[in-house]
Amino acid sequence: MSTCILTTGTPKRIGFISTRFHGTDGVTLEARKWAHILGGLGHSCYWMAGLLDAPLELSHTAPLAFFNHPEVADVQSKLFGVAFRTRAVTNQIQSIKERLKDDLYRFIEKFQIEVLVPENILAIPMHVPLGLAMTEVIAETTFPVIAHHHDFAWERERFTLNAVNDYLQAAFPPLLYGMEHVVINSMQQKELARRLGIPSQVIPNVLDFETPPPGLDDYNRDLRREIGLRDEDWFILQPTRVVQRKGIEHAIELVRRLKDPRAKLVISHPAGDEGSAYMAMLHDRIAEAGIAVRFIADRVGATRGTNATGKKVYTLSDVYPHADLVTYPSHYEGFGNAFLEAVYFRKPVVVNTYAVYARDIDPLGFKTIELTQLVTKDVVEQVRTVLHDQAMQEDWARTNYALGVKYFSYAVARRKLAARLANLFGEGV
Repeated sequence: MSTCILTTGTPKRIGFISTRFHGTDGVTLEARKWAHILGGLGHSCYWMAGLLDAPLELSHTAPLAFFNHPEVADVQSKLFGVAFRTRAVTNQIQSIKERLKDDLYRFIEKFQIEVLVPENILAIPMHVPLGLAMTEVIAETTFPVIAHHHDFAWERERFTLNAVNDYLQAAFPPLLYGMEHVVINSMQQKELARRLGIPSQVIPNVLDFETPPPGLDDYNRDLRREIGLRDEDWFILQPTRVVQRKGIEHAIELVRRLKDPRAKLVISHPAGDEGSAYMAMLHDRIAEAGIAVRFIADRVGATRGTNATGKKVYTLSDVYPHADLVTYPSHYEGFGNAFLEAVYFRKPVVVNTYAVYARDIDPLGFKTIELTQLVTKDVVEQVRTVLHDQAMQEDWARTNYALGVKYFSYAVARRKLAARLANLFGEGV
């Protein structure tokens, strides 16, 4: 019996580029997964961003590439929510763009890069000068590119009114020779073709389902005690950044309606890049609900260690084994990392039926508690039932994990990435 071996030809030096590769945001996590998969296929991966936690010997830090760099934040504040820009603003954009191009060329030269992987910087205009710089470098070098798009401008209301529509048409994303465009859901694929005539392939977010999840060990066993929870408490985990589209108010409402002192909501990530008003509103809701909530972002990082105050830092893989239930009430997601994580760690999950979930995930047969923008009595009763029924939890876990292996494992991304490289280089699968 013969075995089909998946190959991607000669090993390549692949450069990942974004505003940041740091922490536990979705783009960073997915980029690391791609790098792990490509490394397993024999390729070498390198990193450029404004904020980095990759190994120094594989990295090129370009501070101006970070979307929160003061110069970048200043110019970005003049581009959205207004219909026109001044010549001075255009000059400001161009100045930043030219300096970023210099950094991109330095990165390519430093590591002798052969394939570029722009991570979301040619999709969402969080950093307009960087998108323009990346586009021009691609046009000037004709380097092979796998552009990995997670979020597009048309998917965010705050980008609707803008003074840079010319730039958005040119670079978010561009249609250039030698580019493979990758999106993370089928709705993006259709919209990209409809709006811009750009063909793309869907590579969903993935997890290493072939490797069983880690559990409790000597390092993470004390996490509950460290964040002030007892063994008998219900650890209800909200594993997302604190931004409005995550719908965290629904998780607060769910815990309130459970009316059980054991129910404790744990929010693992920090606030995002959309201001402080949402966090303030959540604190008001929590006070009104009279529930116990733990914000533990200062205790969760990409690696184990200690924080600035000397307290232990845990990874998400340390947090999930303690959870009794995962809440994922997002209004909108490009895909849904936290959903896959809940499945991987075999935890029951409450999920809002956001559009991508309804279209690309729900039809596959996952067993979940679904809500549609409302925490109804039925939803609350389903949560109570699953929290008390160990057999149901185990049945859901088995079913969901098997579906994760089938549809969202590293094997899926490995096969599709090999095909993207084969398209670029004509080298064999």
